[in-house]
Amino acid sequence: MSPRPDSRRIPLVDALKAIACICIVWHHLAFYGPMSDVARPLAPALLDWLAEYARMAVHVFLVIGGFLAAGSLAPQGDAGRAGGAVAPLVQILRRYGRLAAPYLVALTVSVLVAALVRPMLHSPVVPDAPELLQLLANGLLVQDLAGEDGLSAGVWYVAIDFQLFVLAVAAFAVDGWLQRRWPSQAGRGAVLLVLGVALLSLLVFNRDEGYDDTAFYFFGSYALGMMAWWAGRSPRPGRWVAVMLAIGVAALALDWRGRLATALVAALILVAVQHSERMRGWPVPRALQHLGQMSYSVFLIHFPVCLAVAAAVSRLWPAVPAAHALGMLAAFLLSVAAGSALHYGVERRANSLRTVAVLLGVLVACGWAVGQWAG
Repeated sequence: MSPRPDSRRIPLVDALKAIACICIVWHHLAFYGPMSDVARPLAPALLDWLAEYARMAVHVFLVIGGFLAAGSLAPQGDAGRAGGAVAPLVQILRRYGRLAAPYLVALTVSVLVAALVRPMLHSPVVPDAPELLQLLANGLLVQDLAGEDGLSAGVWYVAIDFQLFVLAVAAFAVDGWLQRRWPSQAGRGAVLLVLGVALLSLLVFNRDEGYDDTAFYFFGSYALGMMAWWAGRSPRPGRWVAVMLAIGVAALALDWRGRLATALVAALILVAVQHSERMRGWPVPRALQHLGQMSYSVFLIHFPVCLAVAAAVSRLWPAVPAAHALGMLAAFLLSVAAGSALHYGVERRANSLRTVAVLLGVLVACGWAVGQWAG
């Protein structure tokens, strides 16, 4: 679910992103309701599985995010020369611009759709009318750190992705400082910092949900993705695989977490794909590959689409399980269509910080108007 275009796409990586995207959308459909509440008698076991376990697909996105971040910060696959070409602040601002443009559009749509369905869809899933500080916090990707509610489902992930990238850039910036003083140690600082923070994340922070508003809770999965990139560019990938397995197995032995097991498997798949011509050439259905490429936009826009469909189905067929099951399917398909429009209309375009500032202003203005109208 990365908004970063990559001319060297690996079809199997896009397939992983597509499958993870499908899992997350259906997880939200099953977990939040209200359509799943009415449809539950038709397939209770399936809906329970989606509500409980499909969310682990987030860690596939985290691993791929770390994989692509390492490729961006160390484009030659050399951890020792990571991040030296571009100033850290420039890298962070560029990342914010890539994340924020489609994100702000999707948030604006979510605010407007919530305002339209609020009078007819009486469900806790519908967000309240936003306040000014909430709008600004969401727009700047600091909503959880600021103690503000998200304006849409899953927006916490975008904020965490940004925090993770900032942590990675900081590690490489420290490494650059070390290189200038001890050139013979080039690259060791970045690697040791990434491994050290990953260990702290997996052994300490990820075991305490009090940290789940911060990147430290998720950095272990992200770092596994970074190590997968370095393994793919290393003449001795076995060393990286051994490190990944040692870290992952130790963390799982200390405290079994299905989400971490999912991340470790995803990271190992990424290593294998890079070193196997056969796996790189595996035929991936074009529809699945395309969905993977636009998975970020689908993820961003699916919640307001699901809200709109839920409102319509609940109004027309309030107690018909089959209608609500079909409504869930329609919500998924419409989310993919809306995601495609957002991908081609916003995400793939060059998004300057000036454009992002305008979109942030539109979000705040729309949110303020909705708040005044609701009041």
